[in-house]
Amino acid sequence: MGVGIEVRSLKAWYGKNESLHGIDMTVPANHVTAVIGPSGCGKSTFVRCLNRMHETIPEAYAEGSVKVGEMDVYGDGSDPVEVRRRIGMVFQKPNPFPTMSIFDNVAAGLKLNGFRNRKQLNELVERSLTLAALWDEVKDHLHKKSGASLSGGQQQRLCIARALAVEPEVLLMDEPASALDPISTSKIEELIFQLKQHYTVVIVTHNMQQAARVAELTGFFLMGNLIEYDKTEKIFTTPADKRTEDYVTGRFG
Repeated sequence: MGVGIEVRSLKAWYGKNESLHGIDMTVPANHVTAVIGPSGCGKSTFVRCLNRMHETIPEAYAEGSVKVGEMDVYGDGSDPVEVRRRIGMVFQKPNPFPTMSIFDNVAAGLKLNGFRNRKQLNELVERSLTLAALWDEVKDHLHKKSGASLSGGQQQRLCIARALAVEPEVLLMDEPASALDPISTSKIEELIFQLKQHYTVVIVTHNMQQAARVAELTGFFLMGNLIEYDKTEKIFTTPADKRTEDYVTGRFG
């Protein structure tokens, strides 16, 4: 099951530029929370800081408190590998391992975590592909086709299955449908709606209609600040801040 996220005084820098200016945000368990805002507002930086993915960029730095359930993400002794196992991430562009089969793409994280039992691997791969709504489409080609042979929408669902295989509690999605056609986008959105039964989902999206369709809560970011965070319906119909209203009505961004 998913767990809640408590973010307090989160700041982040890339080089000399401060990307986040002290973010406070509570994300409830087993909900979909959308993060919206114009390009460069800090929304992708925010989700990357939740599982310390920003640390893959040498000049990046973050400080503050992020708690995922009982886990202190930035606490002394916390292991980034364990953090990323419990907080999975799906990126904007599908990134399957091109030389690996469909099966091995999904099993990659499991094998890195020491899984060797073939029966157990088979069960977890099938479960993950089923959760990602891809099993029926690929079950006859698991070992015959590479992940890169799939369509764009299938590749993204494969990457979701790969993230789910290690049984995280939170799934971060950074514009997961922005590179996909409308039919694939619809499948991803249906999948997100189903996944919240098992996981806490945080999705970055530039598509405000998508946020309205999939998320119960929405946070609006602007210039590294969280301007407003509320129920999605309220954000899009009666926002409390004029800047939010200007953005969702298309006056800028």
